[in-house]
Amino acid sequence: MRNPLIGKCFFLIKFIEEWGTGTNRIIKSCLDHGLPEPLFEEISGSLVVTFRKYKISEEVMRELSEKERNIVEFIKEKGQISRQECVSLLNVSPTTAFRYLKSLEKRNIIKRIGKGKKTSDIFWYE
Repeated sequence: MRNPLIGKCFFLIKFIEEWGTGTNRIIKSCLDHGLPEPLFEEISGSLVVTFRKYKISEEVMRELSEKERNIVEFIKEKGQISRQECVSLLNVSPTTAFRYLKSLEKRNIIKRIGKGKKTSDIFWYE
């Protein structure tokens, strides 16, 4: 609550349980439903809460190449992508497909399943 005096009045008349708990409940609810945490910003003296459907903003998507955007859209739809699916989707060689996947992984847009030599070539949207 931005004004503690008003907050105390609301608390005394039992209009609120306590202040500060609503934000945590909003975050928990988003995470429980598989959504990213909302963005809380103060803009021009107002609190602005932005709920996002995906963790990748439109701004980040605009910075990606067309082929990288195709990969992300495929993962959004199917939940994951294998290197072979990426080869078919982009109509490129396995090496080129892997290069696109690694680029997205380095930017923390997708994650690779497994570690080391036993790593599966399956990636999913973070």
